[in-house]
Amino acid sequence: MTDNTKTKLIVAGAAIGSAAIAAALLYASKRRKQTEAPIVPPIPSGENPETD
Repeated sequence: MTDNTKTKLIVAGAAIGSAAIAAALLYASKRRKQTEAPIVPPIPSGENPETD
């Protein structure tokens, strides 16, 4: 292989690798937002919700 071909392969590999890292970070942040949803406590029995 010539130096020019090696350089192109290195650049292509770096682009694919950085795209994979970016996709993994986006996926992880999306999953974290789903798990951080606020949990609504249940209404105590016998009380109207308007009296809170």
